[in-house]
Amino acid sequence: MSNVLFLNVPAYGHVNPTLGLVDALVKQGESVTYFCTDEFKNEIEKTGAHFISYSKETNPLTKRRKITSEMKIGDFLDQRCEILNSSDAIIKDILDKIKDLEFDYIIYGAMFPYGNMIAQILEIPSISSFAVFATPKELMAQNKGFMDISLLKDHPINDIYKEVSKQLKQSYNVELPSNMLELFFNKGDINIAYTSKYFVSHPEYYDNSFIFIGPPIYNREEDLNFPFEKLQGKKVIYISLGTVFNNTNSELYDIFFRSFANTEAIVVMAAYNVDLSGFDVPKNFIVRNYVPQSEILKYTDVAITHAGMNSTSDLLYNNVPFVAIPISADQPYMAGRASELGATIALDKDKLTPEILKNSVNEVLTNPSYLENIKKISSSFKQTGGYKRAVEEIFNLKKGKHILA
Repeated sequence: MSNVLFLNVPAYGHVNPTLGLVDALVKQGESVTYFCTDEFKNEIEKTGAHFISYSKETNPLTKRRKITSEMKIGDFLDQRCEILNSSDAIIKDILDKIKDLEFDYIIYGAMFPYGNMIAQILEIPSISSFAVFATPKELMAQNKGFMDISLLKDHPINDIYKEVSKQLKQSYNVELPSNMLELFFNKGDINIAYTSKYFVSHPEYYDNSFIFIGPPIYNREEDLNFPFEKLQGKKVIYISLGTVFNNTNSELYDIFFRSFANTEAIVVMAAYNVDLSGFDVPKNFIVRNYVPQSEILKYTDVAITHAGMNSTSDLLYNNVPFVAIPISADQPYMAGRASELGATIALDKDKLTPEILKNSVNEVLTNPSYLENIKKISSSFKQTGGYKRAVEEIFNLKKGKHILA
């Protein structure tokens, strides 16, 4: 049995993919200590891991921030300045909480900026979890309005990064990457990508350290308190805009209601922490703050998604036709790549109308080419080996590093 340290970004899109990995490692006898925020405590502990919470007072990553799809790079860089300025306090917090523990290797979310630093300090092998597998270049290309890279040149973050790099080198003898963007795309000795090589658009970016294990399909316990009997024998449309940018475009919900009100379809809509009190919700809609997605997909004929990594992968894996309405972050990449492979229609949220949406939903539902292409991607996912493959590669790393535990 090895002792494993796990550090991650406190966000559903980053934590959820790792739960199946932790579960698989624990079942192989590994002892996992997982750092995150209290919001994720129950789900993490269900895997059998030991949970430790970051200190809210010293870690800006734990702050609830108002995120909008119109956020500009200046706002983003200001947030990153706050994170960089807290580097020493965050590292001290983690090291203090594990001072009486010893670890054989570390796993961290690729976008958790201190994962590789802690690996260097502890001098242990590292595994990086790539929940976002679009490359930095692809993210910038897909978010041109946000990524006005010219603003980066004169921003104070450059001097802050140099100073923090110098200070951490003196305090902990750690080396930060020369390119600051790599701090949020941390690689490890091996890197786990939750997709297939067929799905990524630039496979040359991924060197031999990358392991493609397919989407994070994990049979975790879900709250199944849902009126599934209302879906029996009905055409079901499933709508979800995720949990991050789902509150930034209220006009999208208006379009959903206008598009599918009073139709024969039952529309299941996830609206996580969305205030819909100003809307007259049609009677054929079932709206919930939380929806057991894995179970709902068994009934779904067609879906409308924000094209987040987890949701898109679930739809592709389960052969569900869908229309993508990307909002921000890696969603334009996911929607664009699925569209390139002929698996979906990607729509512009700013030009969307009920007519466009209805026609697109009908097209992916009735044109067999979309389902055929979805099945090709699904097949590539299922050939990767999943979490079992990830565990095998981690154990190969242990063997190569002479970790006997």
